[in-house]
Amino acid sequence: MTPVLDRHRPERSKGRDEVAIAEQHDVQPPHRRASHVAIIMDGNGRWATNRGLPRLVGHRKGAERVREIVRAAPDLGIHWLTIYAFSTENWKRSTEEVLGLMAIFARYIEREADRLAAEGVRMRFIGDRSRLEPKLQRLMAGIEERTRGLNRFNLTVAINYGGRNEIARAAQSLARQVAAGELAAEAIDEAVVEGMLDTRDLPDPDLVIRTSGETRISNYLLWQSAYSEYEFTQTLWPDFTAEELGHIVERFGGRERRYGAASA
Repeated sequence: MTPVLDRHRPERSKGRDEVAIAEQHDVQPPHRRASHVAIIMDGNGRWATNRGLPRLVGHRKGAERVREIVRAAPDLGIHWLTIYAFSTENWKRSTEEVLGLMAIFARYIEREADRLAAEGVRMRFIGDRSRLEPKLQRLMAGIEERTRGLNRFNLTVAINYGGRNEIARAAQSLARQVAAGELAAEAIDEAVVEGMLDTRDLPDPDLVIRTSGETRISNYLLWQSAYSEYEFTQTLWPDFTAEELGHIVERFGGRERRYGAASA
């Protein structure tokens, strides 16, 4: 019996096809191009604390920075941008901060919807939505539907996302299919697992950036970043500029990505 996940495979292929189209207009070799950049946006709270301001002021400043980076990314050859906005572990923060963050997310979607659509930006969300407020879930679904047919640029926001949680949810889905007789356990390989992930219609990230000086990946895109390049910068996210992103992307172009093979 054909597994349910086959329904998702055409979207995954679409993402790959978009990569090929983008490469036709870029002279840089595909293996040296950061077409998909993922960012761990860290340092909002510290930015505010350093200035004697409430942490939420830093988060609002961080949301403004997202706007700038999204605008600059296409000119840097980036076609997919995936940002880590709220992790499954962030619920441990104070109630005030969590509620404030959720309000910031909702305002961002409401304020940016028209601009993103006008500029051809497709917006997606990854993560477990079940714990989010119904209003926020509706806003997320609404902007996803509104921008579904756009392909100039792809913005993905990870909210209530954790790499381990994502893989566990995928495993649960596969287990249900096996139990229902829809999928043979022996048929489960890397491609099948990948087809059940939140990112099944996205290419894997070429480059993962973390701001604020921390050098850990914090449960972000664990499966997808198996062969990604990493860059850690001391800059706090509210101070991260399009210029710095450009320098990082330029450095990425000089790296040799071997995917387990020997050097040329």
